[in-house]
Amino acid sequence: MNIASVIDAPSTQDPSRTALILKDGNVTYGELAAASRRVARGLRAAGVQPGDRVPVVDVGNLLSIATMLGAARIGAAAALMNPALRPQEIAALIETAGCRKMVVTGPGFADLLSPAVDGHVLGAAEVLESTDDPADDPVDDPVVGTDEDDGLILFTSGTTGLPKAIPIRHGVLSRRFMGYAPPFKPDNKANVGMMSVPFFHVGGSLGQLTGLYGANTSVVQERFDAGEWLELVARHRVTSTFLVPTMLQRILDHPNFAEADLSSLSVVAYGAAAAPKELVLRALEALPHVAFANIFGQTETLGAYTTLAPDDHRNVDLIGSVGKALPGVEIRVVHPGTEDPVPAGEVGELVVLSEQNVQPGWFHTGDLARIDAAGYIFPSGRLSDTINRGGEKFGPIEIETVLRDHPAIVEVAVVAVPDAEMGERVGALIVSKEHLTDDQVRTFCADRLARFKLPERIVFANEIPHNDTGKVDRRSVVALLSQSSV
Repeated sequence: MNIASVIDAPSTQDPSRTALILKDGNVTYGELAAASRRVARGLRAAGVQPGDRVPVVDVGNLLSIATMLGAARIGAAAALMNPALRPQEIAALIETAGCRKMVVTGPGFADLLSPAVDGHVLGAAEVLESTDDPADDPVDDPVVGTDEDDGLILFTSGTTGLPKAIPIRHGVLSRRFMGYAPPFKPDNKANVGMMSVPFFHVGGSLGQLTGLYGANTSVVQERFDAGEWLELVARHRVTSTFLVPTMLQRILDHPNFAEADLSSLSVVAYGAAAAPKELVLRALEALPHVAFANIFGQTETLGAYTTLAPDDHRNVDLIGSVGKALPGVEIRVVHPGTEDPVPAGEVGELVVLSEQNVQPGWFHTGDLARIDAAGYIFPSGRLSDTINRGGEKFGPIEIETVLRDHPAIVEVAVVAVPDAEMGERVGALIVSKEHLTDDQVRTFCADRLARFKLPERIVFANEIPHNDTGKVDRRSVVALLSQSSV
């Protein structure tokens, strides 16, 4: 199924149904279908051909969503890029991903990107606000592209280097969202979900496609803000959403949280970064009527391949786990860089086999974890984040977990800091609610961690840097800690 066809049924059988709730107004399924056809015409006029990759640099809005569908309609694929990147970074992604030398972007980014793009910079005026008669390009015109053609280009987060382009075929995408949601039926009432994660993130774009396939309504928050999130949930009676842990924490910390009407909210999925146990327990207590699910996956696996189900959250010992493999997913734990399994219960690299893998075969995730006897997976960090202190190798999560148990520590990030003597030393960036000294931190850890795991370079800060997908920006943390001395 070409993803351009995802809205065909609701746009023809119930065109007045609301598809998107945007900051500047609602968009029906009929209007979204017309917009995607106008974008398709605009891209053709700009020279886009089947097989091309079209850079899209924008927040979630009608232009970016219609471009994802419009590009697919003519056999091209939208390459969704982070609008927070600088022009030279966008230019590098365009080159790396083999995109056309052009970009589709909103007015807030056009002037910034023009010097970096050797080609058309297309905005709403060029591709969305066409005055052509929609009858010139009727709904039932055949779309171009099959299951084996690329339907979407996403990028890895790039926390340790330049983001990597991940082409995803129509067939993989459609099987994924068709497995998440039932097909459209005119008599079924639309559920109201909310997209707060960035559109260029797999959770944003795949979430949109899933919602559209089920003919549901999506409230689109262009940029996450906890206060606005509370207002949108109450105003539009949002029933489900996906959040990264930093978003969840900011919602719970917001001064308007206690008074907000969140009675419509029934399901919150969270993931994309490690969720501290105390944060999850706090959320469960604050929102007892909500079913929480921890999901775990990557762009290369087209989102989640495990989940800690709502019922699992009743067992305190399981919080911190990312649950069990989803149906149809096979997971092994191997020695990093090999296919050799580790002994049962020990930490190794997760490798995944499933139909949702973007590329066929076993995928080495780069995630370190252990699996207990019941099949629950407990992450230990990223392989690329492993600290190698004088030959002793270990992950930062176990140190972060210990530090978060300190009553004065609000948030922490642990990283490897380059060191001439030991190769790497343990660094900790800490946000605390009261004054702490380095010695107090080390003393707290001394009975809980081996001596070689104790934090050596400690910096106290007002906040931990995160990227747009809610993950700790470890390069920034390393830079802050590298300025300190042992």
